[in-house]
Amino acid sequence: MYEPIRTKSVHSTMAGTTSEFPHRSREEELDIQLAGHLAALLAVTDELRGLTPSADLDAAADRLAGEVSRLRAGRTPARAVPAPAGEPAPLHRRAHALAGRALVVAASRADTAAAILAAERMDAHAAALADPQELSAAH
Repeated sequence: MYEPIRTKSVHSTMAGTTSEFPHRSREEELDIQLAGHLAALLAVTDELRGLTPSADLDAAADRLAGEVSRLRAGRTPARAVPAPAGEPAPLHRRAHALAGRALVVAASRADTAAAILAAERMDAHAAALADPQELSAAH
C-alpha cells in the first residue's frame, strides 16, 4: 500500500552522525526569540513616540534597546523613525501583545530583567488603552 522511502532522510537521527548544518541550544533559540519580540516592541514604541511624545516612552525605548543589544551580543538594534500621524490605540494593542509574547519567552528563559521590562510595558500599554486621555502618561 505504501511505497518505501528510497532516499536518505535530511533529518538524520542516527547516533554518531554529524550534520552539515549548525545546531543551536534551546537557550540560544530562546535568546533569538526574545530579542525578536523585544525588537518588535521597540519598533512599536518608537512609532508611539512619534504620535505621543513622552519621557516614559523615551525611557522605555532606551531600556528595550539595551535589552535587545544585550541579547544580541552587543549589536545595536535597528530603530524605527517615529511617524507623527495615525492612531495610538492600535499601536498600544500591538505593543501589549508583543510585550506579552516577550514576557512568556523571558519567563521560560528565566531572564528576570527582560521579564520585568516586558511586564512593565504590558501594564503601561493596558493603562493607555483603558484611559485614552493619558496615552503617554502610563508607565
